[in-house]
Formats: sequence, C-alpha cells, structure tokens
Amino acid sequence: MKVLADLKYSKSHEWLKEDSDVCTVGLTDFAQEELGDIVFVNLPMVGDAVTAGETFADVESVKAVVDVYSPVTGVVTEVNEELIDNPAMANEAPYDAWLIKVAEVTETEELLDAEAYEAHCAAEKE
Repeated sequence: MKVLADLKYSKSHEWLKEDSDVCTVGLTDFAQEELGDIVFVNLPMVGDAVTAGETFADVESVKAVVDVYSPVTGVVTEVNEELIDNPAMANEAPYDAWLIKVAEVTETEELLDAEAYEAHCAAEKE
C-alpha cells in the first residue's frame, strides 16, 4: 500500500491535496486495492455543491459498488473526465487519477496525515 506524505486522508479512504484555494480529491491506494478492478465511476457535475462527510460519487468495481465521500465542503470546479472514460486509471495510479477539484472550501472533515492513515488502514485489516 502506497501512502504519500504530502496528502491528507479521510477515514473513508479518500485523499485530499490542498493547493491554495483548490482541493483535489481522489481514492487512496488502499481503497483501490480493496475494491479490485474499477469498471465505472459516477462523478458529480461542475458547479455541484459537496459537503464534508457526505456522498458525492460512486465507484463500481468487479466486487462492489461503493459510495465516495467528500472530505471537504465546497463547489466542484472540475471533474476528471479522463477517469470517466478510463476508470482503470484509479487502479493503475490512484494518486494521479483524481476524481474532483473543489473550490470555495468552507469546511474540512477530520483528516489524517500519512502516518495516522497507515495506522488506520492497518487496524482495518486486523
């Protein structure tokens, strides 16, 4: 399992990268490993509002369909159209295959640093 030190992580296995006034959100390496081969990604539209801790998308794999939760509250400014056309990118490079970009962020759920996220994942595996 790969965890990048410069990202923040949610307990529901989304990663967050903060760049000045825009946050990028994606699925973690742990999430894609647990899901298996991802075959479909359903993302929100640009302009949609997202709320910290609430569902904003769903991902279908060969094993299951799972909800994806937003780690922030704000407005979607961009969706990864390439991921919609090629959902396997989430398996191949989970930290490059972002889902959405969010601006006007007003709230962030409790996020974990890399070390705390690794401990969280280890506890889930037990």
